[in-house]
Amino acid sequence: MTLTSPPDHHPALPVSGTAQPLGLAWLVLLVAASVPVFWLGFVSLGRAWMTAEYSHGPLIPMISLYLFLRELRQDPAPGAEASFRARRWPGIALIGLALLFGIFGNMVQIPDLVTYAFILWVGGVVLTVMGWDRGRRHQLPVLHLIFMLPLPQFVFWKLTIFLQLVSSQIGVWFVEMMGVPVFLEGNVIDLGVYKLQVAEACSGLRYLFPILSFSYLFGILYRGPFWHKAALFLMAAPLTVLMNSFRIGMIAVLVNSYGIGQAEGFLHFFEGWVIFGACIAVLFLTAIALQRLTPNPLPLRDTIDLDTRGFAAQMRRGLAIVPARGLIGGALLASAVGAGFVLAPVPERLTVDRDTFALFPRDIGAWSGATEMLDPDTEAVLGATDYVNATYVAPGEGAVNIFAAWYVSQTEGEGLHSPEVCLPVGGWEVFSIDPTPVSIPGTIYGDFMVNRAVIQKGTSKQLVYYWFEQRGRRMTNDYVAKFTVVWDSLTRGRSDGALIRFVTPISPTETEADADARLQRFMALSLKPMPRFVPE
Repeated sequence: MTLTSPPDHHPALPVSGTAQPLGLAWLVLLVAASVPVFWLGFVSLGRAWMTAEYSHGPLIPMISLYLFLRELRQDPAPGAEASFRARRWPGIALIGLALLFGIFGNMVQIPDLVTYAFILWVGGVVLTVMGWDRGRRHQLPVLHLIFMLPLPQFVFWKLTIFLQLVSSQIGVWFVEMMGVPVFLEGNVIDLGVYKLQVAEACSGLRYLFPILSFSYLFGILYRGPFWHKAALFLMAAPLTVLMNSFRIGMIAVLVNSYGIGQAEGFLHFFEGWVIFGACIAVLFLTAIALQRLTPNPLPLRDTIDLDTRGFAAQMRRGLAIVPARGLIGGALLASAVGAGFVLAPVPERLTVDRDTFALFPRDIGAWSGATEMLDPDTEAVLGATDYVNATYVAPGEGAVNIFAAWYVSQTEGEGLHSPEVCLPVGGWEVFSIDPTPVSIPGTIYGDFMVNRAVIQKGTSKQLVYYWFEQRGRRMTNDYVAKFTVVWDSLTRGRSDGALIRFVTPISPTETEADADARLQRFMALSLKPMPRFVPE
């Protein structure tokens, strides 16, 4: 046998199922050596799967396995020589890259990065075991694993809030079509006697990921042209939003006719499952309709490939992994990297001394303040370690609200939420928002940039200043703030930070310039003690 022969185009898994204990042992070593690197991601996945939005997560690996066995069934049996000749270096390279990416995620303490690295690692293992020529044809099941991963928190909340607003608007449109008088203010549906709030749980996000996963599976199993498969997948997201909006509209109609009890309890829960089932039914009907566009349409029973015959034989092929040099090299690489990761000293995570916001001054110059706690749901969404929400008044001055939220860590699910995204949910229309320079002499802040926004709800108009206080730096862009968190976590061992916001009403008798002056007068006083609570 010569190892310089051209690579064969067959997989390294004999269909006969003849056991190869040595090959299986090397694969087990590869997996076991990699587990410590990805453990942080596994723990994060477990927590995410316990939430309603990601409760479908445990099903995703099983569906991916089903897709893999289905594809594997089509592979012919290779000879032993061909199995050894398969090109495996791309898989080894991908495994190495995934392990390094996973270590980086551990170093900056961002579980999401570790879970993304794990998907790359799975793809690398497939390429290493099967060889490049055949393994690359089995990456669709690997790609499907993406649907088990939680979104980064800041993306999750931006998407949730966006879906809240869209679902509310379309839902109200359905209500109006039914002839029911209705008014929408942000995500609050006003029926006159009753007001319904479209909460985060009603955004439709908990339906979106399962239906996207199902449409992905559906597109693979569908027997038809590629553009049919693409259409089935691409229609999943707008279909989910539309059906969830219809659900919200129907709840509003029922509440208007039969009372507020229709918005709670079993009926509310049951309607969610009905909508989920309706989305699946629409996908099936669309597949049937697309078949009618083909020259030789298939009957309904043949439109979707659900044949599972031969799966047991394909699973037995997992015991027949050839101990090729590439697999051995991948296992040794994972062992070296895994051992280095376990034995390396844990990077020091710095903690900063600060005063709790409970000690924030209630009297600042001539200003007297009163604190107000957020409602539990808002606190849960905020996810802050500590916060202050206080409104101050002074003789001859309009009221000023100061809100500051402190996060001891912004890498493990917690993080800042931009008011730009959250304000429209409360019915506030953002007329303008621009980075604006301010000068606060006599403080450590000096000259810096803030986001200046003018918002309005009904006849109420307000001026808002806010920025992200990030370890001695003030930022106006939340994406830049997220990037600096990653960098500082790696280089400084810190990922703490805060959001600071000032709000004052703009009365009908004053100009925006008057409100600007008032905010800056108050900021000149209130920012002096702020470093005690938000340290640099």
